[in-house]
Amino acid sequence: MPVPANPPAPAPAPSVLAVFAHPDDESLSAGGVLARHAAAGARTAVVTATWAPETPRAAELAEALRILGAGQPRMLGHGDARAAWSAPGKARFCDVPIEQTVSQLVWHIREFRPQIVVTHDAYGGLSGHPDHVHTHRVTLLAVHAAGLDLLHPEAGEPWQPGALYLATHPHTAAREVGAHLLRPGALLRSVPDERVTATVDVGPWVEQKVAAILAHRTEVARGAAPGRVAALSAAVRARVLGTEWYIRHEPVPRTAPRTELTA
Repeated sequence: MPVPANPPAPAPAPSVLAVFAHPDDESLSAGGVLARHAAAGARTAVVTATWAPETPRAAELAEALRILGAGQPRMLGHGDARAAWSAPGKARFCDVPIEQTVSQLVWHIREFRPQIVVTHDAYGGLSGHPDHVHTHRVTLLAVHAAGLDLLHPEAGEPWQPGALYLATHPHTAAREVGAHLLRPGALLRSVPDERVTATVDVGPWVEQKVAAILAHRTEVARGAAPGRVAALSAAVRARVLGTEWYIRHEPVPRTAPRTELTA
C-alpha cells in the first residue's frame, strides 16, 4: 500500500509593517491584524509618524506594541498637528518636506522588509485627522519608492512590499463604530461597502486589541477614542472592534504572486 504523502505545511503568515500617524492609531485601526499575524509567527512592526520618543505617549506606545507582539516603537518624531508639545522643537509632520518624510519611511521599509504594509485610507479613517491623511500620502509614496533603486539610495537596498492595505470603514459599519469612538455629531468618513477588499474577523484577538488600546493611558484619561473604548461593555467592544476593514492597493503588477492580509 502506498504511503500517503505528508500534507504540505501551511504557508507562513506574511510579515506586516503598519504605518500610522499617532500613538494609539495602530491599536485602534489595526490592532487585531497585528495581533493575529504575530500569533501566527509573522514578523510585525509599527512606524509612528508623530510624537517624540522622550514623551509619555512613547512609553505607552511601547506597552501597546508589547501587547500586540509588534516589537519596539519606530517613531519618526514629528509634531502632531494638534499638539505642539508632542515633539518640542520639531516641525509639525504635515509641514515637513515630503521628500524628507518619504525617505525616513523608505528606510524603515527597506530595513524591515515587510511583505505587507498597512496604513490609513485616503480619508484618514473615520475622523479625517490631517496627520492621518498625510500619513496615507507619505506611505503610498514610500511603498512605491522603496522598490526602486534610483529613489532614496541613502535609505538602503531596494525592497518592494507585495501589498499595501488601507485601514477603512464601510458605510454599513461606520455609524455604529463612529457612535462609540467619536464625539457626538462628528462627520463620518467611510467608503461604499464594495470598495472594501478585505474584511478581517479579529474576534479571537479583540481582548488583546482592547488591552493595547487601553495602554494609551494619556488618551484614556482625556476621553479620546481609547477613553471611549474604556467605557464600553465587553459585548459592545467585541461588536465594534472585532472586525477590521481594508482596501488593497496594488504597488506591483497583478502578475506578481499575491500577498494577502488574511492569509
